[in-house]
Amino acid sequence: MDSPGGKSYQAGPLNSKNLQKAAEDFRYLLNRGYPRKAALELVGNRYGLTYDERHLLYRGVFSDADSEARSQTIISPKAIRDEDLAIDGHNVLITVEAGLSGRPLILADDGFVRDISGLSGNFRRTEITEKALQMIILFLKKCRPRRVLFLFDAPISKSGILAQEVRTLLKKEGLPGDALAMKVPEKTLIGFQGVVATSDTAIIDRSEKVIDLAGDIIRTQIGSVSLFKLKRGRVREK
Repeated sequence: MDSPGGKSYQAGPLNSKNLQKAAEDFRYLLNRGYPRKAALELVGNRYGLTYDERHLLYRGVFSDADSEARSQTIISPKAIRDEDLAIDGHNVLITVEAGLSGRPLILADDGFVRDISGLSGNFRRTEITEKALQMIILFLKKCRPRRVLFLFDAPISKSGILAQEVRTLLKKEGLPGDALAMKVPEKTLIGFQGVVATSDTAIIDRSEKVIDLAGDIIRTQIGSVSLFKLKRGRVREK
């Protein structure tokens, strides 16, 4: 899911009181069919939200109908045992890295944990990447899927090297599977006959079974210190 302005998160204070009020109004408009970006601009201007605050709302607030539909697709880590699992590589990795780095995360209305960094196209390997990869692999080892397929975005720098590193880790830990760098991973992820690991709404909306792999790892292995959750209060009719 793209950011509202195509920028990356820049660390700054987030006004939780304003965000809560803005989230309620944003959700109100979405429930009444307002276009997503137009509704965000209207609410953002009303509350004087920063770019980062708007991006957090964009990543975390959805209409009740969308939230309910997506929440029905979520399965637990236990449910992927003996299942084929396709992983949206950069999506999951960047979110786990955000948790390890203490960058803001949002527990969205639809039940998925998302980062607000907007880093996907500018992703660069850091010292945290190896730790995040090992954490993901070890978590999967406990879940025991039948076969794992990591798919990374080939247009992102050094995706082939990243895929090779994952293949090495899979072999080391005795996990059946593969890792590939593909030009358009979504073509394989959408319609995958098994479970898909992602928080990308475009993929979730076209999948039957989805695991919030990054979210599960963050909640159980890292902690939720930097995890925002916006209450779903009711907005009065205007």
